[in-house]
Amino acid sequence: MSAPTETKQRAALSDYLAAERTFLAWIRTGLSLMGFGFVVARFGLFLQQLQIFRQPTAAPLSTGISLWFGTALIALGVIVTIGSAWQHTQLVAQLDRGEAGRGSSSIQTVAVAVVLALVGLAMAIYLVSVRGSASGQSQSGNAKETSMTFGASAGANRGIVDKPSNHSVDETVAKLKSILQAQGVTLFALVDHSGEAERAGLAMRPTKLLIFGSPKAGTPLMLAAPSIAIDLPLKILVWENDQGKVWVSYNSSDYLKERHGLPQELVKNISAVETLAAKGAE
Repeated sequence: MSAPTETKQRAALSDYLAAERTFLAWIRTGLSLMGFGFVVARFGLFLQQLQIFRQPTAAPLSTGISLWFGTALIALGVIVTIGSAWQHTQLVAQLDRGEAGRGSSSIQTVAVAVVLALVGLAMAIYLVSVRGSASGQSQSGNAKETSMTFGASAGANRGIVDKPSNHSVDETVAKLKSILQAQGVTLFALVDHSGEAERAGLAMRPTKLLIFGSPKAGTPLMLAAPSIAIDLPLKILVWENDQGKVWVSYNSSDYLKERHGLPQELVKNISAVETLAAKGAE
């Protein structure tokens, strides 16, 4: 008599349902990773738009890091989805053969958790660095806007030339007045801005404005370009900055030429201010 053949029974319905629940859970995980990756990839663009809204003139932030992180998460989501489908197929085949179903290895779960933790840590570091960079740019921009100290290069952008003086404000003004008198140029007014501020009970660094010119030189200019009358007579500002440095400032003749469309042959009528300012600052 032959020995009875051992038969294997198919797994119970509850085993199939448990396998399906596990598979659907991994599908949700893969979809979440892909969706989160897309958000991360576009997050750099969001930061750029936010920076443009807050600081239109600031240098744009780089979006490269967030793009790579997002792409990596999307790829991880695809791998998790494909891997879970393969594992589910293998598990169902085992259950059909009546074999004891082996659950998916916990290595996959742990690996996904570790990768997500590393990505989250890297994104946190990235956000902190971006915030620090934006804050530094904002503070730098505010400092430039509120600073009362500027040099010749900054003044040139506004059509103003700034020359450092080797004397105090009063000494520089006295020297300029002496030069004007020696050249027969009329000093129409000397405006003591700091003196007027002091009389009003306000504190202000020494600041004085000389207004001077010659009708013989200025009239041809106004005949050629009447709008230049708004910048005539010529002016020289003598002022002291917060560090106690004295500066001599005046409108560039090239700036006045471009602003009012002066003919080249008449520019010499206003270029004398440059020589005057240089001699006063010596």
